[in-house]
Amino acid sequence: MSSNLRRGGGPIKMVRPRRLMDPEGFLTSLGVLSATEADDPVVSDVSDRARSKAAIRAYSAALRAARKVFTTARITSATNRSSELFRVVEELLHPSQGGGASDISATRCSEFTHHFADKVAQIRSDLDAGLDALPGEVAEASVCSILLDSFQLVQPDDVDKILGAVRATTCALDPCLPWLLKQASGGLVDWLIASLGQGKFPSSLKQAVVRPILKKASLGPTNICNYRPISNLPFLGKVLERVVASQLQGFSEDTDFLDQSQSGFRPGFSTKTALVALVDDLRRELDRGSVTLLVLLDISAAFDTIDHGILLGRLSGMGLRGTALQWLQSFLEVRSQMVKLGDTCSDPWPLTCGVPQGSILSPMLFNIYMKPLGEVIRSFGVRCHLYADDTQLYYSFPPKSKEAPRILDQCLAAVLAWMSVNKLRLNPDKTEVLQVSRTSDRGIGWQPVLDGVALPLKAQVRSLGVLLDSGLTLEAQVSTLEAQVAGRAFAQFKLVRQLRPYLEKSDLTMVVHALVTSRLDYCNALYVGLPLKTARKLQLVQRSAARLLTGANYRTRSTPLFKELHWLPFIFRAQFKVQVVTYKALNGLEPTYLGDRISPYEPARSLHSSGEALLSLPPPSQSRLVGTRERAFSVMAPRLWNSLPREIRQAPTLLSFRRSLKTWLFQKAFDGQLLLD
Repeated sequence: MSSNLRRGGGPIKMVRPRRLMDPEGFLTSLGVLSATEADDPVVSDVSDRARSKAAIRAYSAALRAARKVFTTARITSATNRSSELFRVVEELLHPSQGGGASDISATRCSEFTHHFADKVAQIRSDLDAGLDALPGEVAEASVCSILLDSFQLVQPDDVDKILGAVRATTCALDPCLPWLLKQASGGLVDWLIASLGQGKFPSSLKQAVVRPILKKASLGPTNICNYRPISNLPFLGKVLERVVASQLQGFSEDTDFLDQSQSGFRPGFSTKTALVALVDDLRRELDRGSVTLLVLLDISAAFDTIDHGILLGRLSGMGLRGTALQWLQSFLEVRSQMVKLGDTCSDPWPLTCGVPQGSILSPMLFNIYMKPLGEVIRSFGVRCHLYADDTQLYYSFPPKSKEAPRILDQCLAAVLAWMSVNKLRLNPDKTEVLQVSRTSDRGIGWQPVLDGVALPLKAQVRSLGVLLDSGLTLEAQVSTLEAQVAGRAFAQFKLVRQLRPYLEKSDLTMVVHALVTSRLDYCNALYVGLPLKTARKLQLVQRSAARLLTGANYRTRSTPLFKELHWLPFIFRAQFKVQVVTYKALNGLEPTYLGDRISPYEPARSLHSSGEALLSLPPPSQSRLVGTRERAFSVMAPRLWNSLPREIRQAPTLLSFRRSLKTWLFQKAFDGQLLLD
C-alpha cells in the first residue's frame, strides 16, 4: 500500500470546497444579468463583474490548502467513464512528483493546431479538385411541407430542467464554475429568450478549446496523427444548445425526417439496437445459405469537413424557416478554436466548415446531414446501418452469383460520389470488409472495389465495439473481451484493493461496475446461446469481480457470491437483456427495425392462448444450420418471451417488467440450475 495514502500524505492542491463558498454573496456581487441583447451575453457580464473586488472577496474565503482525497463525489462523477476512473485511482495511489502539463511546450501546442487545420484544408482541397470526375446524379433529401419558423421561448421551469440535464463540465473560457451559474437560473431566462427570438447565437460562445484525444488507446501517443480534436465549449453555450436540440429533436420525430437506419444520438436508438438488428440479419442470411459481405466504411474527419451551405440546405429541406434557420446559421458561422495543452494555449484559428465534436447540437446536425445516404445505398438493394460517422452496408447473395460484384461495386461508387459531393472523404485503406458465409463458401473469387482499391476480405472486423467473425461464433469477441477486462480492469483491481478500507461499499460497487460489469453487459444480447465453454470465460470474470466486492477468497464458488450481491449469472444477464429489448420493441420503445422482427401470436380460431400475450415462433422447418438461426434475435426473442409467466409478459410498465423479470430469473438461476463455477 502506498505510504502517502496510509499516512495521509500526498501533494498539496488548492481547491474550492463548495461548503465554504458563498453563492448568494457571489451572485449579489454580480448584480443583475444583462439580457437586452443576445450578442451581449451573460458570459461577458459575468467576466467583467467576476473580476470586481466584491466577487474576489466572495471567492477568497473559499480558497484553502486541502489534501487530495478519494471521495464519493469523484467516484460518482467517473462512474460512466472508465478511463477517468482509471486516472483517478492511479493519481490517488501514485501521486505525480511535479512536471507534467506545465512542462508542455508551446511548440507542441502549435503542432497540433497546424495538424488539425491542415488536415481539414487538404481534405476539402482534394474533394474540390475531384468533383468534375464524379459520375451521375446524387439523390438528395426531399423537401418537408411542415415548417418550423421559430423556436419556442423558454419558461423559468424549463430553464431549471435544462440546467439539471446539462452536465456541469468546465471550460477554460468559463468565467466561473457552472454550479454557480445554475444558481442564477432566473437571470438566464431573458437572455435565452433574446437569443432564440433574435435568431442569433452569441459570438463570444463560438470559441472552443480543443483537447487532442487519442483515437484508440492502443495507438502511439507520440504520433500526432493518432489524435482527434474534441472541443471543450463554454457552459452557457451548451445550455443554449440543449434548448435548441430538444426542440429540433421533437420536430424531427414529428416529421419522421431521419432515416430509420440511423441509430446514433436518437432516443431509443443505440449501438445495441443497431448491432442486434445487424447480427440478426447476418445470422438469417447465413442460415439461408447466402454469402454476405459486410463493408465498414471509414470517413476521414467526418465532423470537421461538413459543408455549412449543404447543411443549411438540409435544414431548409427538413422544413426550417425564419428565425429557427437563422439561429442555426448563426451557430455554424464565424466559429474558432484553439488547442490547449496543460497551461499552454495556441492562437485561435477560424473554422469555415464542420461542426464541433463535443457539442450537444453537433451529433443531431450530423444525422440530418447524412440522411440521404441511406436512400442512396438502398437504391441498389443493399442494406445499411448508420451510427454517426460509422457507416455499415451489407449485401447478401447466392454463393455463385455473377451479378453481385457489379451491384456492390456500383453501390460503393455511388456512395463515394455522394460523399465527395457532400465534402466527406472515404478512406479505402481503412475500410474493412467481412465475408459472412459457410466455411465451404469462403472463396468467392472476387473483392469489392472502392475508389480503385480492391478491399481485402478479413476474417474478423470490429463493428461498433463488437468483434464479428466470418461464422458469427463471437468466440473472438469473447476472448478479446476476457483479455481486456482481465488484463486491464483487473490490473486496476490491485489498486482498488488498497482503497477498500477507505471506501464505502456503495462506492466500491460503483468502481466494480464501471471497470467490469459495464463491459460485460455491453451488447450482451448477442451472447444468448453461446456454448458453455465460451460463456464460462466471461462467467469467471464476473466471479472475480464479485470476489473483489465481497472480499471472498479465490476458492469461493460463484453461487454464494452472486446470491449475496443479488447478481444474475452472466448467461442469465444476457437473457434478461434480450427480454427487456423484446418488451420495449413490443411497446414502441425501440426502433421499428427491431419491432418489425417480432409479431404477436394470433391463432386462426379462438384458443386459450389468445390472451396470453405470446409471440409467433418461426417455423422450425426453415432452419438449416443448427445453432446459427436459433441465436438470431428474431428466433431467440419469441422463445424466451413465451417462456415467461403471463403476469410478467403483461406488466404495465417497463420498470415493473424489469423488476419482475429479474426476480423470476434469479429464482430460476439458483433453484437447481447449473452454474458455471
